[in-house]
Amino acid sequence: MSLPSPYAQDYVSPPGNPGWFRRTFPSVAFYPALFGIVWRASGLAKRGRYDDPSWIRSSVDTIRLVESIGARVIVENLAAYADLTGPAVIIGNHMSTLETFALPSILRPFRPVTFIVKRQLVDMPVFKHVMRSRQPVVVGRAHPREDLKIMLEEGEARLRAGMSLIVFPQRTRAPAFIPAEFNSIGVKIAKRAGVPVVPLALRSDVWGLGRMIKDMGPIRPDRPVRFSFGQPITVTGNGREAQEAVIRFIAEKLRGWDVPVIEQAAAPEADAG
Repeated sequence: MSLPSPYAQDYVSPPGNPGWFRRTFPSVAFYPALFGIVWRASGLAKRGRYDDPSWIRSSVDTIRLVESIGARVIVENLAAYADLTGPAVIIGNHMSTLETFALPSILRPFRPVTFIVKRQLVDMPVFKHVMRSRQPVVVGRAHPREDLKIMLEEGEARLRAGMSLIVFPQRTRAPAFIPAEFNSIGVKIAKRAGVPVVPLALRSDVWGLGRMIKDMGPIRPDRPVRFSFGQPITVTGNGREAQEAVIRFIAEKLRGWDVPVIEQAAAPEADAG
């Protein structure tokens, strides 16, 4: 079932004119308003009323909040995903918490979608009710083999039920992209389910990482928010070509956006996060 959204197509923020307070104190303006969005969503989820249209509304509210403090939001080549006839695995770099909030309004209007998430997101006060209602694939990271089994089996089950899966295969959120730390779990799940992968390069460092509290870093309106989708890739053979194509697309886009891409020797694969 498709659902309407202002962001269900390529998008560029209209010119904005935030007031003096939002320009001068963007972090102070941003976080209380964001907490209000999460609080309202959590209240609906606790009552079993947080459905997909509600999820899209929360996501749109978050994007509008980002725009209200003066940041631009740009969505490119969404047709690469929207024109598919079935679900896919969307594989992207992970820069901040913003993409978890923003992507539902971009992707859900076309078909059901969920995330692979760390267990702490479904245990987090208030937000846990929202995340649990979205049927995510949850991994704990304490037992890598068990996590791999969960991701493969539950990821395949979501896809076969018609639900797309968003995967961030990095060890953690990071302002730079390190291809050697980008594991291949998304490609493995797609191959197992017989669906394509869609690369996603994103820049979301408008919402910085905090020193004391990682989810509450500085808000920097001068940094544009960007989501760029690559063409779908069919996984063949051992999946190496698909994995390399995803990494190449993301790295090239990020370099064009002046985001650091750090090349280093390949490291052992980590769990998706």
